Amino acid sequence: MVIEYFCNRLFVIVKLIIRFVFETIGINSKSFEHEFTSTSSSTAHHADTEGNQYRHGLVIFLVTLVFIIAFGYASFFWRKLTAFCLTNKIKKPSATNRPCHEFSHEEKERIVVVGAGVLGSCIATVLARDDRKVTLIERDLKEPDRIIGELLQPGGCQVLRNLGLDECLVSCEEAQSTTGYIIHDWKTGASVHIPYPKASDNQCKEGKAFRHGKFIMSLREAARKESNIEIIEGTVQALIEDNGVVTGVTYRPKKCDDSQEIRAPLVIIADGGFSKFRKHLHSEQVHVSSHFVGCIMKNCPQVKANHAELVLSNPNPILIYRISDEETRVLVDIRCQTLPKNIKEYLLEETLPYLPEHLAAPFEDGVLNERVRSMPCKFLPPSTARKDGVLMLGDAFNMRHPLTGGGMSVAFNDIYIWRELFKEISDLTNYQQVEEAYSRFQNRRKMTHSFVVNILAQALYELFSANDELCLL
Repeated sequence: MVIEYFCNRLFVIVKLIIRFVFETIGINSKSFEHEFTSTSSSTAHHADTEGNQYRHGLVIFLVTLVFIIAFGYASFFWRKLTAFCLTNKIKKPSATNRPCHEFSHEEKERIVVVGAGVLGSCIATVLARDDRKVTLIERDLKEPDRIIGELLQPGGCQVLRNLGLDECLVSCEEAQSTTGYIIHDWKTGASVHIPYPKASDNQCKEGKAFRHGKFIMSLREAARKESNIEIIEGTVQALIEDNGVVTGVTYRPKKCDDSQEIRAPLVIIADGGFSKFRKHLHSEQVHVSSHFVGCIMKNCPQVKANHAELVLSNPNPILIYRISDEETRVLVDIRCQTLPKNIKEYLLEETLPYLPEHLAAPFEDGVLNERVRSMPCKFLPPSTARKDGVLMLGDAFNMRHPLTGGGMSVAFNDIYIWRELFKEISDLTNYQQVEEAYSRFQNRRKMTHSFVVNILAQALYELFSANDELCLL
């Protein structure tokens, strides 16, 4: 509730700031629309060029302003949130319960990770390299096929390198470099170039785009190479609880009818956005704001090499990025609870007319001839509630709108924090020590990455999906 209140206040402040800027420079919404869209046929070429520069500069200024205000406001309210939490003394587990089960020496050293997706595979490898014994359980070890989780921002690439897993990007088949965005406005035809920040060598920092399944298989291959990791293909059915403490899981191996138990003092739940364990461990509710509907476009030209594209159409923002040498992913955001019955017809009638010319033909071909799929876009605030013996991480724990592609970056940063915290925990059955580490994890992730990324993801989605001329106004 507190986070939602702060998000709402953020949107109000951004609206007021932008309105103030317009009033300061002496234009209202109607005059701005007229200034932005009209081009007199009698105006000389030189004047038209100056007008385009003015309009493009104004758009860049406004987008930059939103980023600055969002970051500043997020930082301000993070301090307010911290004060609120301290004042109201949010309850944590007492860490006084002890399970009746006595862990064997082998069990006491084990960590069970549920889910071998982006976070599960990565944290299993990182912990194994730090001499932890890890059992990684995944329902299906075949290559997954999803339409999101394909764009890793430069910050996420850097953290993956810091974790020693940059080989997963190198070995990811046909991964594409991205160095920025091109934002298209459907109404005016204007385009704005937003490059990523420059690195120390004065070159743009690079993100990566790839087939989701290819990247997952690279992460799993890194896990398979670790002798400290046991990988089990099976379905985790339940958590084993003993005196209010999770002491392991029951699972059914693939192609086997009998359930088995595995005991460990710590279970990490990383089973993704559709987590079956969230309702028992998480105090917040999942909110579905929209749906991404996507397909593959073959041999689609890029308006600028190595750049993702964002089309601000009416009413749906459209995200485009190349995921292989010949394939480009297109994701159309549809703001509804129930998708249209004939989704291909909807895309051709409601989306195709708003696309830039270089995207129109590949998009039509992709909709007609490729598989069209959908994915709900979810928002889930992180929860302070937890049980001893279990951690929830990744999309099972915290989600934000995927339009800005920040999910995997948050996950890798969370792993980086936990890697340092685990080095300070010698005995995983010391639940008080684990609880103190969890509190430090919550504070560090908010101060370093998650709070700002979560706020920006929701704020920028509201900005880019607004269907009136001044977006937020």
